Amino acid sequence: MILKKIQLALFYMFCLVITNTTLAQDKSAATAKQVVEKFQSELITVMKNGKQLGYSGRYNNLTKPISDSHDLTKIARIIVGKEWEKLSEAQQQKLVDAIIRLSISSYAHNFKDYSGESFVFDSEEETTRGGFVVHSHLIIPDDKPVKFDYMLKEKDNSWRIINIIANGVSDLALKRSEYTTILQREGFDSLITKINDRIDSYSKL
Repeated sequence: MILKKIQLALFYMFCLVITNTTLAQDKSAATAKQVVEKFQSELITVMKNGKQLGYSGRYNNLTKPISDSHDLTKIARIIVGKEWEKLSEAQQQKLVDAIIRLSISSYAHNFKDYSGESFVFDSEEETTRGGFVVHSHLIIPDDKPVKFDYMLKEKDNSWRIINIIANGVSDLALKRSEYTTILQREGFDSLITKINDRIDSYSKL
């Protein structure tokens, strides 16, 4: 009888530890909104120091924020669609690496200085497939605001951005249309060359 009571007590203690651990993990996991707002805050910080940092400084400072908030591997897969399965593992990794560099260089190029801009949260909604869309807009002094819709999916117990729609234009849709055409008509090496050329142009403009 005493042994059974001890076993029962240990079982309850084990359940309590598991429950508390799960609650702690859930509590520490950032929501989709928090992931977007943290990234936007880090982006504004880089913009404020953009001129002093220069392109390479902005690139270096944005590498971690973008990697932490975006699912760049999934983005690469979506961009080439069904063509992904036709690529070798080495080609898939080479494409992911190119998309990572392209994404960072694009931000470093487009958000190069600061003149009082600020992001404002509008709303968020859950999608039918279990993702989230976070709606916000960028206030630009003496100019029209830019509406941003961030689409996020869960990965490894955290939310990651997989697409950004700016004023109704999907960055992912544009890239998919362009890159799948290049891949089908000109081949993989040509696609990588064109991506690298774009990265190079961002660093010089």
